[in-house]
Amino acid sequence: MIGVSLPNYCNEPEVLVKIPNEETNKEWGLPPENRSMDLYLRYGFIVIDKPRGPTSHEVAAWVKRILNLDRAGHSGTLDPGVSGVLPVALGESTKAMPAINTLDKEYIMVMKLHGDVDDDKLRAILKEFTGAIYQRPPLRSAVKRQVRVKHVYELELLERDGRYVLIRMNVESGTYARKLAYDIGEVLGVGANMRELRRVRVGCFTEKEAVKLQDLKDAYTLYKEYGVEDLLRTYVKPVEYMVRHLPKVWIRDSAVDAICHGAALAVPGIVKLTNNVKKGSLTAIMTLKNELVALGYAEMSSDDIMKAQKGIAVRTTRVVMRKGTYPPIWKELKEKKKAERKSETSNGKTS
Repeated sequence: MIGVSLPNYCNEPEVLVKIPNEETNKEWGLPPENRSMDLYLRYGFIVIDKPRGPTSHEVAAWVKRILNLDRAGHSGTLDPGVSGVLPVALGESTKAMPAINTLDKEYIMVMKLHGDVDDDKLRAILKEFTGAIYQRPPLRSAVKRQVRVKHVYELELLERDGRYVLIRMNVESGTYARKLAYDIGEVLGVGANMRELRRVRVGCFTEKEAVKLQDLKDAYTLYKEYGVEDLLRTYVKPVEYMVRHLPKVWIRDSAVDAICHGAALAVPGIVKLTNNVKKGSLTAIMTLKNELVALGYAEMSSDDIMKAQKGIAVRTTRVVMRKGTYPPIWKELKEKKKAERKSETSNGKTS
């Protein structure tokens, strides 16, 4: 097996300033925490503590109904019998789902051995399964049944009671815990199967912040009937919370509406950026009020952007902010340049 290191999504990167003293107009846009509750929910994100029983799709549908929204989408499907962390994007935030779809996962698994195995052998086999492994999805799965390489970052034996073993596992997105338990049993030579599973983390999102459906319903009722927003704002996070682990670039007000129309982000529009932008990395494009505008793939690294004076820095792929949130200054500049070129052409003919 090839050793791999656990990704660290939660470190705060350094912010590099490219254009000092750039200001934002208070009349346009709104800091995420100042949004009205209706707008806050439409651009919201919540970490649900999924119970055992319903499907992930059913849980997302219940969240949508509880909050009276037109849509909601979940990331990282959990089987009906599995509980734990289920990230759910609300309304317009579903456009930002690519930001969380591939995050690594952490689980606590109860595995039953079908024969007697001593602790030393069990730990040795768990160590063998740490790293890059080959895995074929089980018969009942949502993907094509072909052998794939998946990364297992950690497998820790927490405790055991006879043939019942409690294991903590950090794995790459798309790794099947049930199949992993089966394969471990095969290598041990006694057989094994997964008896219970709980997801305790998705990227930076942990079970400590996960909200039960009943509590979400109570918070929404408190808001609708008594106008008390605090509890609901505690449970529901702004869409910007979804991209806290991504590399970021902050842009001028004049560039915002152009990005909302799908334009690529050019270097002159960037005011500051995190130092972890790499070519090809999924990157969040932010306003100076810390609003998420769009997601895109970087064409340059942080160092290249800091040195460059022109060129495309990020190719926009998913626009989250609605058009018209900021004025179309780019259209005015485009018309101005067009008029200047026309004037230059006219003057050339006159002379």
